[in-house]
Amino acid sequence: MKKMFENVLAGMLAAGLLFSIISCASSEGLSQEEFNEDFAEVYSEYEASLILDGAQAYTVKTGDTLSSIAKTFYGEERGYYFPIIMLASSDVILDPDLITPGMNLIVPDLDRNLANPETRKQMKFFFKDIADIYEEKTTTNAPKTRRELLKITEEL
Repeated sequence: MKKMFENVLAGMLAAGLLFSIISCASSEGLSQEEFNEDFAEVYSEYEASLILDGAQAYTVKTGDTLSSIAKTFYGEERGYYFPIIMLASSDVILDPDLITPGMNLIVPDLDRNLANPETRKQMKFFFKDIADIYEEKTTTNAPKTRRELLKITEEL
């Protein structure tokens, strides 16, 4: 009787695990490769409009996020301007959520880019396109990030 119970329990656990794997796979949305392709497409559309005069180099340290890096360079209230850094550093990393220590990023001069009317106009469209990608992300912070990016779009 005990062996039969163990077999039934093992079968139930296996079925539950299989169900979890299947449901996770179908509810995750886009794969990382698809996100990378989406980011790369957006970056290729806007990278020529970015002004790199006055840009600085930055090496990612343990504990850094792109928002924290943006706050350091652009000011506490401008943490969600991090896509500008990603646009300048798209040859290093595509997905802003996947930075790692040791990566060498380019940090453009935000004020110089925003002061140029044509670049500012392109940045408005750029932030909207990045916000659209965040609509598909399932990370905990993705909805807030999307809202903040859309706010920037409205301000530009």
